[in-house]
Formats: sequence, structure tokens, C-alpha cells
Amino acid sequence: MTKFKKEQGKYGEDLAAKYLAGLDYEIIERNYLIRGGEIDIVAQDGETTVIVEVKLRNSDDFGSAVESITKSKVKYLIRTCKIYAFEKNIKGLLRIDLIAIDFKNGKVEIEHIKNITEGFNVGF
Repeated sequence: MTKFKKEQGKYGEDLAAKYLAGLDYEIIERNYLIRGGEIDIVAQDGETTVIVEVKLRNSDDFGSAVESITKSKVKYLIRTCKIYAFEKNIKGLLRIDLIAIDFKNGKVEIEHIKNITEGFNVGF
């Protein structure tokens, strides 16, 4: 991964964390890594632990940030979340959200989609 890509990713995650804090989410952890998976942000929304995937796009040449979430990506997120929940001994509610950030016409557009695994058999 290039330095620019890492900086861009951190910038997107910083924007997402600030956005979530504005919604009274408590940021618990950032950049949880395991072999074969990553969680960008872990937050608490009331009684629910929220795993947050952050996607940032500077252009829509390859689709929007929302469009970048594929079934394959969701599968890896679910796997990583199960490992995280086991490792951290999370017993309560758990969901996976998406923060999609698109830069359009010089403006930042943030879309928050809750429970992106809806319709998938996640086993939580």
C-alpha cells in the first residue's frame, strides 16, 4: 500500500470517527488487525457494539464508496467481527455499519448505513 493510500485511509477514518462522535457514539478502538482482516473503527452505540467499515472515494471512476462494498467484503467483515467478538468477549448486541465518504464537486458527502449485513446469515 502506498503512503498516499495510507494517509487517505487515515483521513477517511478520522472523518468517520468525528462523524460518529457527533452522533454520541463512543469510539472504542481503531485499526484492529488480524491475519486476513481489518476493522477500521469499533464504537459503542448505546448497548450495541458497532463495527464500522470506512470507505472513501475521491472520484466515482470506479463507483461510489457505497458501491465498493461487495458480498466478498461483507463475508470478510463478518469473519473478522466474529473473531473480534470472541477475542474481546463481547456478549451483547453487535452490528456492522458502513461510513461511505465521497468527495464530489469539492464537498465531502458522508453516508452512514447501519447494519450492512442485513440479509446475510451472520451468526451473531
